[in-house]
Amino acid sequence: MWREIARQAFPDVEFSEPVNSAMMVAAEQRLGCPIPSKLVSLLRETDGIVGHYGVETIWPLDQIVDQNMHFWSDRTFADLYMPFDALLFIGDNGGGDQFAFVRTPSRPDIFVWEHEDDSRRWVARDLQDYLGRSLTDGGDDWYQ
Repeated sequence: MWREIARQAFPDVEFSEPVNSAMMVAAEQRLGCPIPSKLVSLLRETDGIVGHYGVETIWPLDQIVDQNMHFWSDRTFADLYMPFDALLFIGDNGGGDQFAFVRTPSRPDIFVWEHEDDSRRWVARDLQDYLGRSLTDGGDDWYQ
C-alpha cells in the first residue's frame, strides 16, 4: 500500500528493505514509546522513503530512533529551542527542517519543525497526506 502511494506521488521514489518485528520492538524500547501504527505499517514495507534530490522523506528506522533520542536528550538544545519531547521526528526536507508526529497528545497529523525560528506547525492531516504533498511537489519548501 505505502509503496503504491509513494509511487503515485513520485514515480522515481526509492525504497529500502522493510524492517522486521524484532527491529520494531527494539526501536520502541529504545524510544520508550510506541511508534504510530501507520508509520509501523510503512516501515514494514520499506525502511524509509527517498524522494526528489535524495531527500529522506521518511527516515530509516535506525535514523528515526537516533535523531529522536538526540533531540530529546541534548541539553544544549534547551538554551536554543522549545522542548522536543512531544514530537516524533520521521523525516526532513534536506535543508534542516524536520517533519514529525505529535506524540503528546497522540494524533495522526504531521507537523514541521522549522530550525531557523523553532516554529512548529501543521503540514499534513496524516502520513498518507504527508507523502502525497512532499513527494508530489519535490521542492524543499513544499509546506510553505
